[in-house]
Amino acid sequence: MLEHVPRWLGAVLKGVRAGADKLTIVQPDLGNFAALELRSPAFADGGRLPERFTADGAGVSPPLFWTGVPEGTDSLVLIVEDPDAPAPSPLVHAIIWGMPGEDGRLAEGAIVADGPGGEGGDVGRNSFRREGWLPPDPPPGHGEHRYVFQLFALAPSDTPGETPSRGNAIAAMRGRVLAAGLITGTYSRGEPAPTGRVGSVAAA
Repeated sequence: MLEHVPRWLGAVLKGVRAGADKLTIVQPDLGNFAALELRSPAFADGGRLPERFTADGAGVSPPLFWTGVPEGTDSLVLIVEDPDAPAPSPLVHAIIWGMPGEDGRLAEGAIVADGPGGEGGDVGRNSFRREGWLPPDPPPGHGEHRYVFQLFALAPSDTPGETPSRGNAIAAMRGRVLAAGLITGTYSRGEPAPTGRVGSVAAA
């Protein structure tokens, strides 16, 4: 969709970005938490996302795996956001609520609409208010965008309802996060912007 934005308009908006300080993982009301490891066999942390995971390719979600889930974890939540979107808040590319609270993995293409929820987690709404993976689709000329995959290990918590939005998920996570980790992939159309990368999460 955004590939049709004129390059000149993307360049004009290059400095308009939501900001990494608005990512879910840095919100202070989530409390103090330890770190866990989140990785992908498809891209390195801070590296470029292969085209097949974007709107320029097949548009499937990338594979992920994680380790270091702490004892006492009831469930896991995955939230993927773009803090470089030209919007007031990061663009949400995926939410999965209620995954098993243990070390595990997601296969390539696993983030898809599941209606009222499926086994292994309930896929929530992205910023286009649809279930499933929203493929990266940065405006031409806007520079490099970061796609931040954030995984949260939760103590028992209230449910955010079926097909949760970002706001509902964050509300249900407050004070319940035991550990979290992230991995960042990048993608751009046209000249990249030197935006840097989101740092790793350290134990609080």
